[in-house]
Amino acid sequence: MRAVASWLVARPLNGILVLAATSSPYLGFLSAALIVLLVLRDGTRVAMLKAAAAGLLLAVIGLVVGTPPSVVIAVAVVYWLPAMLMATLLAVTRSLTLTLQVSVLVAVLGMLVFFGIVGDPVAFWEVELGAAAEIWRSLGAVELADSLTEGQAMLAAQMTMFIVTLLWTIYAATLVLGYKLFRQLPGETDRYGRFRELNFGRVIALIMALCSVVALLIGAAWLQNIAFVMFAIFWLQGLAIVHWMHGKEILPGFAVAMVYVLMLPLSAVIVVALAVLGYIDAWFDLRRRAPVAR
Repeated sequence: MRAVASWLVARPLNGILVLAATSSPYLGFLSAALIVLLVLRDGTRVAMLKAAAAGLLLAVIGLVVGTPPSVVIAVAVVYWLPAMLMATLLAVTRSLTLTLQVSVLVAVLGMLVFFGIVGDPVAFWEVELGAAAEIWRSLGAVELADSLTEGQAMLAAQMTMFIVTLLWTIYAATLVLGYKLFRQLPGETDRYGRFRELNFGRVIALIMALCSVVALLIGAAWLQNIAFVMFAIFWLQGLAIVHWMHGKEILPGFAVAMVYVLMLPLSAVIVVALAVLGYIDAWFDLRRRAPVAR
C-alpha cells in the first residue's frame, strides 16, 4: 500500500487519471478515498483543481462515447464533495475521532431536515416505493414488483434510516481508507490519530439511549430512525476494537480478515455484533481497561 500511495501523489497526472478511472458507481468509493488522500497531502485547493481536471477529462470522454454530463456531476456530488469536506474537516480538527463524531451529528441533522421537508417520511417512501414497483412491472419484472408492493409498508418505515446509515458508512469508510493511504506516505505519522483508537464517546451513546427511550414512550417513528442510525454508527468503533486487538496481538490477522469476509454474506449479523461491541466500549472504554493495554 505504501508504494501505491506514493505513486498516486508522485505526479499530478497520476492522481487525475486514477480519479477519472475510478469515477463510477462501483468504484466511486476508491475515487473518494483518493480525494481524501489528495486533500490531506496537497490541501483542499489543489485537490479541488485535480478533481476539476478529472471531471473535465470525464466530460470529454463522455462527449466521445455519448455519456451525459449528468454522470460527472453525480459522481462529484455523491462521492467527491463529501470526501473533500470530511478530509478538510480532518485537516482542520487534526482528529479522526472528532471528524467522525461531527459527521454523525451532520447525518442526524440531515435526517431532521428531511423529516421537516417531507413531514411524514413513511408516507413519502410509500409513494416512492409504489412508483418504483410500477416501473419494475412495466419492465416485465412482475415478481420483483409484487415483492416490493407486499413489503412496501415495512420498507417505507426503514428506508430513511437505511439510506442514511449506508451513506454515512460509505463516507466514513472512505475517510478512514484515504487517511490510511496518507499515513503510508514517506515521513507521515499518525498525526490525526489511529483508527484503532476510535471512540465516539459517552455523549453520542447517551443521546442514542435517550432517543431510543423517548421514541418508545411517544411512538415517534422519526425518532426511532434517528436512534437506529446513532446505534448503527457504533459498528465502526467495534471494527476499530477488532483492529486494536490485532495490534495488541490478541487476534491474528486471519481473524481480522474473516470479519471482513463475513460482512458479505452475514452483513446484518456482523454489523449488529460490532455495533453492540462499540456501544459497550463507548460507555466502559474496554481497551483502556484491558490488562494488555496497561
